[in-house]
Amino acid sequence: MVTPEAAVLHVDMDAFYAAVSLVDRPELHGRPVIIGGGGRAVVLSATYEARALGVRSAMPMARARRLCPQAVVVHPDHDRYAAVSGAVMEVFRQVTPLVQPTSVDEAFLDLTGTARRWGTPWEVAEWLRGTVAAEQQITCSVGIAPNPFVAKVASGQAKPDGIRQVRPEEVVGFLHPLPVGVLWGVGERTQEQLARFGLTTVGQVAHTPRSTLQRIVGEATGAALAERAWGRDRQRVRPRVRERTIGNGQTFRQDVDSPEVVLRRLLLLSERVAARARAAGEMGRTVQLTVRFADFTTLSRSRTMARPSDVSREIFAAARQAFESLGLQRARVRMVRVTLSGLTPAGDTPVQGLLDEPEVGWREADRAVDRASARFGAGVIRPASLLPAAQEVAPA
Repeated sequence: MVTPEAAVLHVDMDAFYAAVSLVDRPELHGRPVIIGGGGRAVVLSATYEARALGVRSAMPMARARRLCPQAVVVHPDHDRYAAVSGAVMEVFRQVTPLVQPTSVDEAFLDLTGTARRWGTPWEVAEWLRGTVAAEQQITCSVGIAPNPFVAKVASGQAKPDGIRQVRPEEVVGFLHPLPVGVLWGVGERTQEQLARFGLTTVGQVAHTPRSTLQRIVGEATGAALAERAWGRDRQRVRPRVRERTIGNGQTFRQDVDSPEVVLRRLLLLSERVAARARAAGEMGRTVQLTVRFADFTTLSRSRTMARPSDVSREIFAAARQAFESLGLQRARVRMVRVTLSGLTPAGDTPVQGLLDEPEVGWREADRAVDRASARFGAGVIRPASLLPAAQEVAPA
């Protein structure tokens, strides 16, 4: 358990994918907007106006359109999201090196030892929100608490575009009136199990004997709930939890039997994976290709590169080799995915140019594209082979 004087921030971007997508489309602010593709795609994100009508992330697009037929549908821009996420995380690291990203749009910050330079946790939260808004034109909500769990709950209560601070002496009073679903480890099934015993609030769980909770939901989960219901959390903020893999996949609107179309998709996916790797400061050595066919049969092939890479061209070359090794001619393909693994920090990986590579090579070119994407949006610079196929797929 963290010490009472410790201060942990949980910073969560508000409707991140939707907010970033609307930066260049201010006329859509205040309207229901869904970020996603068509056909068999799912909702990636939605504005709060669409959420109020029942639209949720991971919902099939067909259902989202039925719930909110007046919504404007905007296709995702994954390269832009990765670039903005990387820039936001760098803002966090200006305050403290103890930053733990948990996804592209949220992170924990441990403010221990920062008061002399940055002021109170509330002042830090205000500075972060103002800086992110000024630099990226998006908003974020911040929870401040003695430990990560309570800070995460607090940021949820602050949404959208707010701050909620919970001091050590306020933790129990803050948590106990809330629904049991705010507790980590309580999903739909666990909620149903607890509700059968009349346990619907955190306070009710807190005042239930540990042994009873363990009989209801199992030994490990019951013990964890008994601790969290009182605001206890033994976790620490661990800087820069590294991803084990970085991947991106797409489902075709209609099953595809053209190898040329599949290869164009692999080029696009390789670009996205490489951009995410660069944003995360990672390089990978193994590229895995996953292909799902019309009958839902799924095959995977991998290729290991001679050196770790975050270069789009090199990742695509490996993905292409993997695809060609399948020997497909007219097979009907439903989905493809490119995954980079064997990750190492880019700063720890010496980069040795190829003999025929110019002094300013593909890595520098990719980074120039990253800078342009962060400023003007992804797609401003793109291989010509991708242009005719922009409408072939929906996000997986």
